[in-house]
Amino acid sequence: MRNKRLQNRITAGRFTLPTAIILSLFGWMLTSALLPEMPATESGYSLWQTVCSSYIPTWANTPLSFILYSIIGYFLIELNNTFAIIRMRASVQTSIYFLLMSVCPALHQLYAGDIASVAFLISLFFLFQGYQHTKPEGPLFYSFLFIGVGSLVFPQLTLFIPLFWIGAHSFQALTLKSFFGSLTGWFLPYWFLFGHAYFHDKMELFYQPFIELGTFHAITFSNFPLWEAATLGYLFLLFAVSSVHCLVAGYEDKIRTRSYLQFLIFLSLCIFGYILLQPMLTVHLLPLLLIGVSILAGHFVVLTNSRASNVFFICALAGLVLLFGFNLWTLL
Repeated sequence: MRNKRLQNRITAGRFTLPTAIILSLFGWMLTSALLPEMPATESGYSLWQTVCSSYIPTWANTPLSFILYSIIGYFLIELNNTFAIIRMRASVQTSIYFLLMSVCPALHQLYAGDIASVAFLISLFFLFQGYQHTKPEGPLFYSFLFIGVGSLVFPQLTLFIPLFWIGAHSFQALTLKSFFGSLTGWFLPYWFLFGHAYFHDKMELFYQPFIELGTFHAITFSNFPLWEAATLGYLFLLFAVSSVHCLVAGYEDKIRTRSYLQFLIFLSLCIFGYILLQPMLTVHLLPLLLIGVSILAGHFVVLTNSRASNVFFICALAGLVLLFGFNLWTLL
């Protein structure tokens, strides 16, 4: 261990994940103490607002948000262990996810994007499962089923369907049967919503997700919060370095793993573009973005062992501390 660089000591250490969880909890408690009445950003989606006001008490917002992020952290480990994206049973991607979430105090409230991100990650799991599958209609049905479930609370998740079709095509899983199976999976939650709305004579419940999906907010950066700009800048730098490493050193991975990583790069880049087109939805899209960035960053820090990567790793850790302080300061 003495000969290993700090980067490798931390990423290969057995206490990395527990330490990240403890630091994350400390960040959440500090945020709650300094910003006890921080309001959640209104989504403008009446169905989600109705659910929040009717079934979720205000005091439960922060605990529920942390529980959802913990579920995502667990599934990130399962995703890597199942598909060997980082070529070892690593949990560093979950550690990175917890640390990135903790330095964004505004995300410690419950948003529709939090629930959507859980469905998004499970959908990714089934999409990866369809890689060169002999009967891909099954995995794609479940993948798009969870997109449909997530889109009930965050309708814009439906816009990721074409991206998942591109991913399925690159995984050689898109056939005529799997295409219609994916459409059936996506529409199934809406079929139940239609039955509920029709039975209770509240058809507006069925129309609301489609109305919200067709709503395009004005592109304006005049009211773009400083914490969002700083966080996105940090994430894009982390994403760019990790993506370049994946593309340059891709020959070291299996073809299957290379396909997974390339799709995650493409998906994360599209989310960055979506945030620029719809900055009003940043708080909902950031949890989705952090999934891809955490996996790519975990792949980078675990599988590199050079002086330059070690320096970048140390600077990234220092940047996390500075970013947390800056975000807190801007929200006070």
